[in-house]
Amino acid sequence: MADSFWEQQQQPRERASRMPWVVAVLVVLLLGVFVYFGLGAYRAAQARIATAESEALKAHERAKAAELAHKALEEKLAALDAERTRLSTERDQLSTERDQLSTERDQLSQAVQEKEAELARLKATYTDLEEKMKAEIAEGEIRLSQAEGRIQVDLVDKILFDSGEAKLTDRGAEVLSRLGTVLVGVEGRSIQVSGHTDDSPPSSRLAATFPTNWELSVARAVNVVRFLQEKAKVPARRLVAAGYGDTHPVASNATPKSRARNRRIEILLIPDLPAAASKAAELTNTAPTEEKKSETASAPKPGGP
Repeated sequence: MADSFWEQQQQPRERASRMPWVVAVLVVLLLGVFVYFGLGAYRAAQARIATAESEALKAHERAKAAELAHKALEEKLAALDAERTRLSTERDQLSTERDQLSTERDQLSQAVQEKEAELARLKATYTDLEEKMKAEIAEGEIRLSQAEGRIQVDLVDKILFDSGEAKLTDRGAEVLSRLGTVLVGVEGRSIQVSGHTDDSPPSSRLAATFPTNWELSVARAVNVVRFLQEKAKVPARRLVAAGYGDTHPVASNATPKSRARNRRIEILLIPDLPAAASKAAELTNTAPTEEKKSETASAPKPGGP
């Protein structure tokens, strides 16, 4: 009985002494469970963080690549726009050049047509002069030549004037009348009449009227111009008179024949200059023109034909 009672008293004590160990074990187990699950959660969280960071990095790289692609696209668009502008400018330039070339072509075509028409008129005038003056040409009294769009008629003085005189003879008037029928129809040309002499000075008999060959050459040219204007009705605006004395010989003065060639009247048909060129020529030749006017005015007025 006593042992049974003692055993009964010992059992609660034993159970009481084992309780802390059980609690400790339970706590350790619980801590182990918490550590295990906490470490797993931590690792899972770290994995998710790493995955998120990797995705973020990839997203950043994609964004950067997209930005670079966008920038490249903008640069390409800018280059294309610049190319389009350049091509548009070149197109406008080509269009302008085409219009200019078309205008130049039309102008050239017109100039060619005008030149052909001018050559045709020149040829007709030359042929007409040959026909009208064929007798004098055959006798060598008139020389007819053509060069650089000009027609030149050289008349020896004896068919127009007596020796040392400036007054036209009857034969001279008849020759100029025939010549005038051609000159009156000439358009677009100036008609320059030039007097020339040999190097022999005027005789003492004529010295009072013509002190030198300058006065004689000028007087003869003026009388021919007056006849062409007044009798042949050639427009005065187309006529020019000039005297060169013995300064422009066409042959030596060594023989009577060559001296006779130098005593002449030259009639030169000169194409009119365009307005701009004519203005420039006027400005350039102002001084010589004034000298020629002074020289002509100082010569004694010769008798009429």
